[in-house]
Amino acid sequence: QWIDSGNRTCPITKLPLSENPSLIPNHALRSLISNFAHVSPKESSRPRTHQEHSQSQSQALISTLVSRSSSNASKLESLSRLVRLTKRDSLIRRKVTESGAVRAALDCVDSGNQVLQEKSLSLLLNLSLEDDNKVGLVADGVIRRIVAVLRVGSPDCKAIAATLLTSLAVVEVNKATIGSYPDAISALVYLLRVGNDRERKESAAALYALCSFPDN
Repeated sequence: QWIDSGNRTCPITKLPLSENPSLIPNHALRSLISNFAHVSPKESSRPRTHQEHSQSQSQALISTLVSRSSSNASKLESLSRLVRLTKRDSLIRRKVTESGAVRAALDCVDSGNQVLQEKSLSLLLNLSLEDDNKVGLVADGVIRRIVAVLRVGSPDCKAIAATLLTSLAVVEVNKATIGSYPDAISALVYLLRVGNDRERKESAAALYALCSFPDN
């Protein structure tokens, strides 16, 4: 809001900012603020709206996903329902990102379980629809997982992974990060050569997005 209002100085130090400052969301701080906020007695006594019910439901699903004691079956159920909830609800996408569920989803990508991998990639794809999440996901290490999936994942997982790269490449700085990552572009080119129709379509879209950055 500060920058959108035309300010070009840091609100704390008053030092000048660059012409197009590159801002990265502080999800950890946002999560702490969210957890600190309390609901007033008046608010808690009124009937919950559909959106509030969905957010409450998502919190329970997130808790299951991030718990180390949850079984793979429980995590899969949570991922499946979170994918549905985050597909169209921006507020829930932000809530999931701020809750620490991204790390749990990345662990599921690494799990070697093909079904868990596919659902976790779908969740990460939905989360990447938020512009504020695109740089954060890359910072969390999603590129390494995507490249690994492009090499050895199932056909469906490879297609989702390529789509996720396309979504992340909307942000200019991500194009550079992805392009400089070992094997990222070569993995997409390989998929373009040998993949099925869906894999080739999604890898071509990702390469097109990445190659708008000259170094790529």
